[in-house]
Amino acid sequence: MEHGTRRILMQRAEELIRTRGYAAFSFADLARAAGIRKASVHHHFPTKETLGCAVIEDYLHRFTAELSAVWHAVPDAPGRLRAFAAFFTSSAMAGMLPLCAALAAQRDSLPPSMRHQTAAFFRLHLSWLESVMAEGIAAGTLRGDLPASVLARRFVTRQEGGSLLEWGLGEWGLGEAPGGTADGVHADDVLHDLLPGDVRAGPPDHHRKT
Repeated sequence: MEHGTRRILMQRAEELIRTRGYAAFSFADLARAAGIRKASVHHHFPTKETLGCAVIEDYLHRFTAELSAVWHAVPDAPGRLRAFAAFFTSSAMAGMLPLCAALAAQRDSLPPSMRHQTAAFFRLHLSWLESVMAEGIAAGTLRGDLPASVLARRFVTRQEGGSLLEWGLGEWGLGEAPGGTADGVHADDVLHDLLPGDVRAGPPDHHRKT
């Protein structure tokens, strides 16, 4: 029960961070969302910082496992990139910002420990994407005129920036995520700027597979 309560608190805290922001909820809000007494929240997490750090650490662990699963299950770089973009579709359909975007948007309100974790979160994105880009460049499935590091930054910027744009416009969760489609199948439009020059010659829709 002890472990179960802690898990519920972390889940509800993650939801609050991704919908309201870290600075916009209190332990009283979390207790109401979890259906427990406020004192129980303090029992598991003495401070809001310890709670926030636990949420990020848990999310990083799950996200790392998901990236590893994609790497081993999907054989090519374009497919891996579509799978990565689908994580953002899932957030959209759930009506929440990606955790990394939600944290970055309120970076100045985060304690130093959480700022460090947020930076590590983005470095994980970039490191994995750079490996995908490098493999795609070597295989000829992605453009080779730019370094893998540049392509990685461009791709994650499109996903994270698109998340914040749609959230700001109030269009989040209305059926489409940044650069993708509601069913999570990101066709060549999400990869258009990353494809080799001969493939990029026509409009993105010309590369959709039917």
